[in-house]
Amino acid sequence: MAGPTISKADVLEKSKGTLQKQFYVVFTTPTNGLEPILENLKEHLEFQHSLEARGIMFAAGPFWDDTDQEWHGEGMVIIRAGSMDEAREIADTDPMHSSGARTYKIRPWLMNEGTVTIKVNFSDGTREVM
Repeated sequence: MAGPTISKADVLEKSKGTLQKQFYVVFTTPTNGLEPILENLKEHLEFQHSLEARGIMFAAGPFWDDTDQEWHGEGMVIIRAGSMDEAREIADTDPMHSSGARTYKIRPWLMNEGTVTIKVNFSDGTREVM
């Protein structure tokens, strides 16, 4: 992509008034097929639940393929961390990564816009994220 470069400071200045919440997105991909992923899935999900309980994980889940019908082992985790180094430390401790079943790439992400809508029915205790 040709053209001028735009610094982080420029983006922050131009987007003042938006949320400007810093996250880190971990894109995770298989290294050797699905079998090692399935072997580590239980421990991985326990790790994810611990991140969620500690307020580190914002969201996570698998990517379907382009047909929207199959899963090839790829996923994404959005985490709260104080720095890229801290985000790497968190990703390194994921059993999928520490076992070698997956590798990852982290990208810093600034969330500026969006909406979270949660519906809670008091009468029966059901809830829905919309």
